[in-house]
Amino acid sequence: MSVLRVLLAIFFPPLAVIDKGCGSFVIVFLLTLCGWVPGVIGALVILNKNEA
Repeated sequence: MSVLRVLLAIFFPPLAVIDKGCGSFVIVFLLTLCGWVPGVIGALVILNKNEA
């Protein structure tokens, strides 16, 4: 997980996971609509999960 991805996940979570697939983007987008913190957590989990 690069520093750029982490910063992008903090400031605009859906944009950080846009290349991970449509489902990930939609989930993070909906979480971000519910609140900024759930969107950031969701984006970081998805980014960290796909690294392994």
